[in-house]
Amino acid sequence: MTDAYRPLRLGFPVKVMGKPGLKSGDTRRWQKNPHLKCSLELLDEVLEYLRSERLDMYRLSSDIAPYATHPDMPQFHKMVAESDAELRAFGAKARAYDIRLSFHPSQYVLLNAPNPELTRKSIWDLSSQAEMLDRMELDDEAVMITHVGGVYDDHEASRARWIEGWEQCPEHVRRRLVLENDDVRFSAADVLWIHERTGVRLIFDYQHFWCLNPERLDMRDTLERFLATWPDGVRPKIHFSSPRTEMREVKQKVSARERAAAAGSGKASAGEVLKAPLKPAARVKTVLRPPVWTGHADFTNPFEFATFMRMAVGLVFDVMLEGKAKDLSLLRLRPDLLRFAPDVAARFGITDQDAADFAADEARLEGAVDADDEPDVDEGLAQAAE
Repeated sequence: MTDAYRPLRLGFPVKVMGKPGLKSGDTRRWQKNPHLKCSLELLDEVLEYLRSERLDMYRLSSDIAPYATHPDMPQFHKMVAESDAELRAFGAKARAYDIRLSFHPSQYVLLNAPNPELTRKSIWDLSSQAEMLDRMELDDEAVMITHVGGVYDDHEASRARWIEGWEQCPEHVRRRLVLENDDVRFSAADVLWIHERTGVRLIFDYQHFWCLNPERLDMRDTLERFLATWPDGVRPKIHFSSPRTEMREVKQKVSARERAAAAGSGKASAGEVLKAPLKPAARVKTVLRPPVWTGHADFTNPFEFATFMRMAVGLVFDVMLEGKAKDLSLLRLRPDLLRFAPDVAARFGITDQDAADFAADEARLEGAVDADDEPDVDEGLAQAAE
């Protein structure tokens, strides 16, 4: 049961960028016999880092048990059971440090696939991840987040088929699984429709709500409805990210005709903006294009976040920040809130007493800032699951 008076949590997903060298799991190829036990050893160091930085929510990589559900590699299928003691110890440490954990299976885990075999494989993946959370002895706040999936040329049928996939899931999966509104296919209204027929808990994604809300639902009302899908005593969580605003860099081949036309001038074709002048011998050019609003920014816009949190005053939920800079985004947001929105900062337990520590974080960030180039698990949905 959650302490209703506990400050709200801020979290980040998977990759640690604030301390070089920390790994989020065993990424060796199958020939090297990777194992969940090795992942947990690596993640033990991540827990220590989270505690040292007072970061109290973290999304585990969905690949920490490598090849555990690979259909052609049965030698890895008992990995989770073999790691029972290690999982129990890891869960105990997370509870002792008051760190909330979760999974977000990849976009290829689909409960609404028209292919029954893909649905079966997806349920196997979900079962494995739910089993890990169970063996960690974590409470019902430790969840697995999923999306509805693909449209497959029939939006309503695909939405209904998710319910069929849900009904095939074993009890320990349904107890952990939560459903998120997405940015290009299934809106907040869609997942509310599914909740009414299944009881599945819902995750509100702020950026996705802006990207896809054809029903023109009110944000505050929708957020309240999402939070109400969680049972009493289990704190809901939401996702928050700011959209990328910088120009996108797109690599394109340069034709012989373009090279000849650009010779001596280096100018782009009509309507194009190049990152650098085109050289006479160039084979590839970098074209700058406007942003796609479904993409996540590296950092969280503090003014946007404060505006949202003030809209949501009186509501209780934890926030997973999905900035591309991962923990660095969180480390930067805390002093930003203290500086620009102390009323919001206070809801997360951030006070003036933290100012000196946060100033040190800011100074460190000024020295070296990076971002994750890999797409987040809920980005690029327009290309996945079709």
